[in-house]
Amino acid sequence: MDGRDWSLFLQPYEQAVEELKVKFKTMRVELKIREAYAPIEFVTGRVKRISSILEKAKRLNVPADKLDTGIEDIAGIRIMCQFVDDIIRVASLIRSRKDLTLVYEKDYITNFKDSGYRSYHMIVEYPVQTALGYTKVLAEIQIRTLAMNFWATIEHSLNYKFKESLPEDVRARLKKASEAAFLLDNEMTSIRKEILDAQTEFEEQSNVVSKVLKGIQDLYYFHRVREAAQYQMKFNELFEKEDYQGLSQLSSDIQLAISKAKKASQS
Repeated sequence: MDGRDWSLFLQPYEQAVEELKVKFKTMRVELKIREAYAPIEFVTGRVKRISSILEKAKRLNVPADKLDTGIEDIAGIRIMCQFVDDIIRVASLIRSRKDLTLVYEKDYITNFKDSGYRSYHMIVEYPVQTALGYTKVLAEIQIRTLAMNFWATIEHSLNYKFKESLPEDVRARLKKASEAAFLLDNEMTSIRKEILDAQTEFEEQSNVVSKVLKGIQDLYYFHRVREAAQYQMKFNELFEKEDYQGLSQLSSDIQLAISKAKKASQS
């Protein structure tokens, strides 16, 4: 191990990971608002451990003074998606961003590895503002479905246990599991519309319940205790029957009552 200050060396990478996580999570929220559906399910990130950096440098014959350019995944972002089509959309959105520079892409979904590993990788250059000015760091963005991520996590654990030398029977079973995960992704894609419709319906139902309960609370705020109590009883009745159409109408009635209460309080 060289005598570098590893905390100082890794700090820009840690900052890059935190900033990119925030940006992609914000992208998810914005797409959800704009389109009622976000291709991003969730985002995680990590900075490679020092031991892993050194092991990879040794394996790739990267000199100690070239770690920042020779190892491209010191900063790692992982974006999980529900469907394979979502991966294509997310990759397109990343390509169009102006706050990072795409270096190159590796499509391990179309051209999956012999092990069965599937994922979409994008190597980007990201500018980080440090105390001494801007510095650019490389980061790897992996975009996967949930099924791909489950398989890759298991493979990683097994490779760690067997020191990258998996027994042949384990390797064969992993390959079979990868094919099963891919079939699952394809099956989910075939019923994508039904899945999204169900998710949208559930979210709409959750939103109307929240809106009704918040409206009742607002009526209490305006001292409309009797009205609020009546609406609460009506809510309990409709919620018990799972009458979401009735709850939607109740929400409209409550908003009208709130509007009248506001006008009365201002007069």
